[in-house]
Amino acid sequence: MKRKISTVNTLLDSIPFIKQFSGEIVVIKYGGSAQTSPTLKQKFAQDILLLYLVGLKPVIVHGGGKRITDLLTQLSVETEFIDGQRVTTDEVMRVVEMVLSGEINKEITAMLNHFGAKAIGISGKDSNFIKAKPFDAEKFGRTGVVDSVDARVIHRLLDEKFVPVIAPIGSGYELGDIGYNINADFAASAIAKAIGAKKILFLTDTMGVLDKDGELIHSLSLQDVEELKENKTIYGGMIPKVDACTESIKGGVEKAHIIDGRVEHSILLEILTSEGIGTQFTS
Repeated sequence: MKRKISTVNTLLDSIPFIKQFSGEIVVIKYGGSAQTSPTLKQKFAQDILLLYLVGLKPVIVHGGGKRITDLLTQLSVETEFIDGQRVTTDEVMRVVEMVLSGEINKEITAMLNHFGAKAIGISGKDSNFIKAKPFDAEKFGRTGVVDSVDARVIHRLLDEKFVPVIAPIGSGYELGDIGYNINADFAASAIAKAIGAKKILFLTDTMGVLDKDGELIHSLSLQDVEELKENKTIYGGMIPKVDACTESIKGGVEKAHIIDGRVEHSILLEILTSEGIGTQFTS
């Protein structure tokens, strides 16, 4: 009986958040262990379905770096990283698109549809809704940055009750251009800003932002972030994710979150409970 009461209390705890976010757009950057573990994949799909059913409008942006590297290795195609960023030659770009658009994107879409969400998979090339330009053509090749996002494409899909699942590949401006490989964190941030998202969540393989004692920092302002960068509390691989969060906030997204995708139902715990589980960023 106590367990049943606890379940009811959890449902009651979610009511204010369902009321607050119903009808709002939530962008979720899907990556890390949550994207590779079979169990976590199913929990992710269930989370998205529940958000969808209670009236939120989830938009998924996914990465796939490990699977890209695995296929490049199998094909004996050399891949190189500089400062943590993949160098994307034309040959690598073809494999990137094959994995992101052809494999991972359709896998996520099929999984969501299986659980009952009305999902549709696209890349930035579809309807040219993400235009990209080179990050540094001489150094990184076809590694790109978002130049513009046509928000109308995503809004039309949301109006038709679809859950968009987006591969972070951008269109070039020239006829026959094979496109650009965009960092999924920054693609998610650019999309969230363009479509007027209420929240953006980044699923990672860490609890969130940790202080120097290894304890979770539950909330950060933009000023806090700069101070933590200066004293090296935020460093290394956490910097791009934090930068994507702060860019989202500066672009009008109300809150950004870094959460642990290794925790089952982490999305629901962060959005629909009073305690949350990760680090939130506010203006």
